[in-house]
Amino acid sequence: MSKRHERKSAAKVVRKQLAAERRRKRTMWVSIAAVAVLVIAGLIGWGVYQSQRSNSGPLVAPASATTTTGETVGTGPVQIQIYEDFICPFCKQFEDNAGPAINNLVSQGKVTVTYNTVAFLDPASTTQYSTRSAAAAACAADGGKFKPYHDALYAQQPAEGTAGLSDSQLISIGTGLGLDQGSFSQCVNSGRYEPWVGSVTDAAAKAGVTGTPTVKVNNQVIPNPTADTVVAAVNAA
Repeated sequence: MSKRHERKSAAKVVRKQLAAERRRKRTMWVSIAAVAVLVIAGLIGWGVYQSQRSNSGPLVAPASATTTTGETVGTGPVQIQIYEDFICPFCKQFEDNAGPAINNLVSQGKVTVTYNTVAFLDPASTTQYSTRSAAAAACAADGGKFKPYHDALYAQQPAEGTAGLSDSQLISIGTGLGLDQGSFSQCVNSGRYEPWVGSVTDAAAKAGVTGTPTVKVNNQVIPNPTADTVVAAVNAA
């Protein structure tokens, strides 16, 4: 065999090897792309499933509330809007300071108070306590015990960064206030009002509420709300 023929044969082998390598790489990248598509599709499907799971159930409001506002207490002419989160320590401070004065205004027939129990601080617990506690308070509203339950949650407020009270503890608080064991337990355990809590939270954010507690009297924000400033704003209104 001549050297020229040998070179042609070698070149032919090299070309075949290069072609085979290109086919192998093409097949590899097609496989990688297919796997990536499956992974992305799986992640999207999981995200949709989780979203549907966490927001499952109809958007229904508890007693004396709407789908975008919280529970109302009182029937007076002056409107007080309170935006609170049950794990917010500053909300507890506000309730400890101003709660008795607001209760007095209600009993005097001067105000209607709307308690918008929002879930801004869900990341401040390991169990979405803000949502769970607000939903449990809505369950208490169905049994006519919203305000006593609201006050009891602040009296037993867990620290930020913890799991918060368990569902069984939330149920125990309610039954201790006289709520029916069966219906209240079913309401809390099913998360009936969790979609409603999300709706109230979204509405608060759209209304410009960026922190808790936020207090409005006749739609005017009260800076650094205390018992004195709230009462003064009500009397001025």
